[in-house]
Amino acid sequence: MSTRKEDLPGYDVIIVGGGPAGLSAALILGRCRRRVLVCDSGRYRNHAAHEMHGFLSRDGIAPSELRRIGREQLQPYGVEIREVTVAEVRREDRRFELTLEGGERLVCRKLLLATGLVDRLPDLPGLAAMYGKSVHHCPYCEGWEVRDQPIGVYGQGCTGISLAVNMKTWSDDVVLFTDGPASVPKAEAQRLERRGVGVREERIARLEGRDGMLERVVFEDGSAVERRALFLKTTLEQGSDLARKLRCKVTDARGVETADKHEETTCEGVFVAGDASKDVLLAIMAAAEGADAAFGINCALQEEDLA
Repeated sequence: MSTRKEDLPGYDVIIVGGGPAGLSAALILGRCRRRVLVCDSGRYRNHAAHEMHGFLSRDGIAPSELRRIGREQLQPYGVEIREVTVAEVRREDRRFELTLEGGERLVCRKLLLATGLVDRLPDLPGLAAMYGKSVHHCPYCEGWEVRDQPIGVYGQGCTGISLAVNMKTWSDDVVLFTDGPASVPKAEAQRLERRGVGVREERIARLEGRDGMLERVVFEDGSAVERRALFLKTTLEQGSDLARKLRCKVTDARGVETADKHEETTCEGVFVAGDASKDVLLAIMAAAEGADAAFGINCALQEEDLA
């Protein structure tokens, strides 16, 4: 016998995603005495990272340890956490009905998507084993650790050029690997030359190193360039399709669009925080966005309660 909607477990807010954004929002909402559920799929963008940087008071902490502390600090406020994936979501009037993997259904008044992003890595032999150790996508997170060392940048076009120029902040020895003809406009070529960035256009055969640590970039002709770290711009995809299912506006350039200053999307009652909104992609920014979204959610709930 199917469960009637009015008999389903209900929450003020369900947060989809248990990273810094989701946990930060849960903390604020729990302190607002809201009934909150965090659904954590256990999939995180920084799964390959051993340390997290740039987070005030927690610089160098393991991502898993930050999550442990965050969960621990939610306990006094009655926030419920489940390690589960949300499979489906639909809106009914002013409420949302969620279906979890396994079939359980839940309802809530407001929904926060903190589902993050997924990095699609280039198909480069040797890269996967080094990702998170000596191959990185964020210079703000890992640049300090490889300062003054020989750094490589993998990329094409303006994206690769900009990243290569930016890496000069951390090292004087930067080489841009385009893995094929660079087709660099004259003005950009002059920019690279002024900044002292080398350019190698040969096709790359593989990355070589030991224990996840890069030692050299090997070309198809057998020649190689020694490097100690490689930075690249990954292709980013939404970590969940729930926003699209709810008909929120989602673009390739900006992720899930927000309609106001407190992270509400173009779908009323649905908020977004963290990497899912594709702003500055730092953990501390994700946590800040989670707090901002929580403020907006609680204000919306207060208005409904008064009405």
